[in-house]
Amino acid sequence: MFRPHRLVPKTVAAAAFAAHGLVAHAATTPFVVQDIRIEGLQRVEPGTVFAYLPIKQGDTFSDDKASEAIRALYATGFFNDVKIATEGSVVIVQVQERPAIGTIDFAGVHEFDKDNLTKALRAVGLSQGRYYDRALVEKSEQELKRQYLTRGFYAAEVTTTITPIDRNRVGILFTVVEGPSAKIRQINFIGNHTYSTGTLLGEMQLSTPNWFSWYTKNDLYAKEKLTGDLENVRSFYLNRGFLEFSIESTQVSISPDKKEMYLTITVHEGQPYTVSSVHLAGNLLDREAELSKLVKIRAGDRFSAEKLTATTKAIVDKLGEYGYAFATVNAVPQIDQVNHKVDLTLQVDPGRRVYVRRINVIGNTRTRDEVVRREMRQLESSWFDSNRLALSKDRINRLGYFTDVDVTTVPVEGTADQVDINVKVAEKPTGAITLGAGFSSTDKVVLSAGISQDNVFGSGTSLSVNVNTARTYRTLTVTQVDPYFTVDGIKRITDLYYRTYQPLYYSTDSSFRIITAGGDLKFGIPFSEVDTVYFGAGVEQDRIDTDAATPQSYKDYVTDFGRISTNVPLTVGWSRDSRDSALVPSKGYFTQANAEYGTPIGGAEYYKADLQAQYYYSFARGFVLGLNFQGGYGNGIGSKPFPIFKNYYAGGIGSVRGYEPSSLGPRDKTTNDPIGGSKMIVGNIELTFPLPGTGYDRTLRVFTFLDGGNVWGTEGSSIGANGLRYGYGLGLAWISPIGPLKLSLGFPLQKHEGDQYQKFQFQIGTAF
Repeated sequence: MFRPHRLVPKTVAAAAFAAHGLVAHAATTPFVVQDIRIEGLQRVEPGTVFAYLPIKQGDTFSDDKASEAIRALYATGFFNDVKIATEGSVVIVQVQERPAIGTIDFAGVHEFDKDNLTKALRAVGLSQGRYYDRALVEKSEQELKRQYLTRGFYAAEVTTTITPIDRNRVGILFTVVEGPSAKIRQINFIGNHTYSTGTLLGEMQLSTPNWFSWYTKNDLYAKEKLTGDLENVRSFYLNRGFLEFSIESTQVSISPDKKEMYLTITVHEGQPYTVSSVHLAGNLLDREAELSKLVKIRAGDRFSAEKLTATTKAIVDKLGEYGYAFATVNAVPQIDQVNHKVDLTLQVDPGRRVYVRRINVIGNTRTRDEVVRREMRQLESSWFDSNRLALSKDRINRLGYFTDVDVTTVPVEGTADQVDINVKVAEKPTGAITLGAGFSSTDKVVLSAGISQDNVFGSGTSLSVNVNTARTYRTLTVTQVDPYFTVDGIKRITDLYYRTYQPLYYSTDSSFRIITAGGDLKFGIPFSEVDTVYFGAGVEQDRIDTDAATPQSYKDYVTDFGRISTNVPLTVGWSRDSRDSALVPSKGYFTQANAEYGTPIGGAEYYKADLQAQYYYSFARGFVLGLNFQGGYGNGIGSKPFPIFKNYYAGGIGSVRGYEPSSLGPRDKTTNDPIGGSKMIVGNIELTFPLPGTGYDRTLRVFTFLDGGNVWGTEGSSIGANGLRYGYGLGLAWISPIGPLKLSLGFPLQKHEGDQYQKFQFQIGTAF
């Protein structure tokens, strides 16, 4: 006999349940469930509903079971409405699905890239395909406003439009009225008597608008930036002895039109303190004299938190070299507030000496374990050495295979004198296909392309192919490097190359060029952690293409020795690099020397030696003095002259700025064109400092320079050269997204007859 539907509960009751977690039904006689039917599904699978439904076939159905079922299905977040009815022994679950988010779009957005905003909303849980939830949309609105606040748009308004679309989906449109950005109009310090407001502002990243605010964005208020700036100001005072310094309050106010912001920082300076004495205490391991040499702060000095931190770190590092992995040094000050002096006691606790049980390599999904382990200078089953561990981390970082290298020391459970070393790495793609285009004042349009793999099959071996289409210097190279050709760390470098060089492109209409094709094999033998010596041999063929406009010197060489010359050179070299950065160095030095010998096997017998030395010194915050020297000397052997296709050239950016590229040195007697020479000296002095208004941004810098140098050849075969040429000027260096960019404005210090000048020069990728 047909039994009428019993709806448990009604729609109104379901809404009440959604709000209060309660439901009221009419009394239902309990029965055994024979079947369960789901109605109203569109995208949710029935199996998903059954997985959440607490009622199964064979269970006894009751009002309590119905309430429990509705509660469970609402909790999934999939449904707007849930009803449960019965038909005989069948339970009918009727649902209305929430609409899914079909599209998310933005209108009125100019300050942000829309893809970045989409990622920000995904982080708070809003994305395409998820079920629509008004609370989540409101949270997303707040996130969008927060994004705008970080850039100073305090007047930004966000409104949301929800539009139903097909298949029970909705489109979400966020409309943004950005409004003006609020600029920091004024930053005031109150309570500073010893140091001026201007000095303190120099320690801050935030600033009032200036010429370069469009680049730095430092005139836009951000709470994170202000927190960092306050710490910089605090460190500034503590490093100058103001132990009682404190920041009493910070007030941030905004104008009624939300266009201008005002910062007021109230500080208490106190008086500077002098160090009366410094003592080492605790367990010094009978090394007091050695540890005392590491103390960087002395009696009579103005107290400096920076020097104190450096001292404690130096002592901890030194104890770590002796195996004390968990040494601590605590500074215990005794402050004399009357005389403004402080007595420092450095309490040393070396802990227990430990040795390394095991080294674990973690996270290398592609790179083989041995590639990482062979860079480790800390060995297993040996005493812990913090110096060797730091060196190991640096060597792994220099591989270039990982985005992050984290080395941690973990005590071994159940022992007091053993640790494990965990080397956790994060792989990065080591293969690259590069396509580039650039423009320089010398080579005009430059196109380049390359394909490389720095970690072939995770073995640590690299292979690359590169092409460069510069007008004066075109290259095609294939290079393979095996950094561990032997287990002792001997490196093997194999090069194949094809080059065309037009040294006179800017000074003559001649199509003269030198074409070189060949290859070489080199072996690099490490003599220390920073020194590598190279030995190599190669075979190359040099061809000289001349025409009617070619300088007579080159024609004479072709007449005497032929247009094509085969050369079998032997090379030996040495390099050392201690710079803190190869891209933007601020301290350290780089030195390399190379010697080449043209053997009798080839058609040219000669020798040449090259030396380059660079030194960087940072004498003030952001100010870096750089010195560069390059020298080259070559000569023929026996009756043969130095090959003209091996000549040195000087002038232009990367050499002596203010002069045309390759224009210095001897010139041909008949055409007056520069022909290079067998001897070359170039020196550069460069002072780099931050661009005013950009703080201490190392990616954008100004520099002044003084360059000197020249090239000399065989006397009697040419004119010109004479003494050194000097150029001076200023420039701008920028680490741009497409590579290091350098622009310089150079002038000759003293003009000579016949010299060729070029004031403005720029190039992408220059090193000095």
